[in-house]
Amino acid sequence: MQTERVGGLAGVLAPTVTLGAILLGTVISPTFTWSGSALSNLGAMGAETAWLFNGGLMLGSLLAIPFLVVAFRRSVHRLQHVGVLLLSLALAGLFLVGVFPMGTTYHFPAALSFYLFTTLALWIHGSGSVLAGTPRRGLVSIWLGIANIMTWLVWVAQGPLTRGGLAVPEFIGACVFALWLVFTARRLR
Repeated sequence: MQTERVGGLAGVLAPTVTLGAILLGTVISPTFTWSGSALSNLGAMGAETAWLFNGGLMLGSLLAIPFLVVAFRRSVHRLQHVGVLLLSLALAGLFLVGVFPMGTTYHFPAALSFYLFTTLALWIHGSGSVLAGTPRRGLVSIWLGIANIMTWLVWVAQGPLTRGGLAVPEFIGACVFALWLVFTARRLR
């Protein structure tokens, strides 16, 4: 029972730390704008907020480990297990975004893996939940995954990929991920 509580707490604490570091970085950065920046600008080498942004991503990812363990143990359908494993890959991508800041060779693959694995994890875990007899929970997961991908499709459809403002779909994706973690963590507690 104690393990479930720790896992549930980790599922709330991890996104709180991560989103808190991101939002604090947007407030204190002298150069960040929502319409002209990517979130990763906050962690770019030489940025005043690099320590906060990159540290927040790495710490938040590590804090989620107990959540992943409990979520895997509590999964009852094979697809839920696969979803948690994909979620682990998403969190590894998030951690690596902090390790490889904007401007380094591996930054883009790390960031891309976070968003892609997040969407896949939500869809697959949600499908497993539907098949395991918790359709409401499963459909919430699936729809959060759809919301994440739709945000990116709408952003891409509005202009060239090299334009500013990438921070908006990135932040929406981060919030979708955080909502799912908190939603799922409440069940674990």
